[in-house]
Amino acid sequence: MAERDNNRGGNRRNREEQTPEFADRLVAINRVSKTVKGGKRFGFAALVVVGDQKGRVGFGKGKAKEVPEAIRKATEQAKRQMIRVALRDGRTLHHDIEGRHGAGRVVMRTAPAGTGIIAGGPMRAVFEMLGVQDVVSKSIGSQNPYNMIRATMDGLQKEQSPRNVAQRRGKKVADILPKREDASDTSAQVVEEA
Repeated sequence: MAERDNNRGGNRRNREEQTPEFADRLVAINRVSKTVKGGKRFGFAALVVVGDQKGRVGFGKGKAKEVPEAIRKATEQAKRQMIRVALRDGRTLHHDIEGRHGAGRVVMRTAPAGTGIIAGGPMRAVFEMLGVQDVVSKSIGSQNPYNMIRATMDGLQKEQSPRNVAQRRGKKVADILPKREDASDTSAQVVEEA
């Protein structure tokens, strides 16, 4: 019986080693206290963002009496709640997005190569763990890190790649994306008219 239990644990460990390695970022730690008869009891709440930096990201929160345990719980929850986000050229978003959660509202815009991540604390952590290299974003409303991250995740879930849109409409990706040659022809006509 004991041998079977050990084998199960070993299999689980092997499975964890085979999964891709995730990077994690601690966003916030809150110390909370509960007043009891003998004094105060302190606890800690941690907010962690986890991602593979290739288009998958998740966040989690954990509470415990000690900081490392709270971080561990938050990391486990974040790994369970990961979402996949389609990135254009593996570096930026496909289109501009607005995300909301409660009083938190965030605006995320695509950016040309070399722009970098222009974002505040909690949003920056999400973009870095996601693998985005160029994005411009602004948080409007709540500055609470929990609300900011939830609003960011809400916006990222709304993002649609041209491939998804084409598949849903039953068309080809080329039919959905604007033609590059037409855009250059119109700009040439504008120059000739001027």
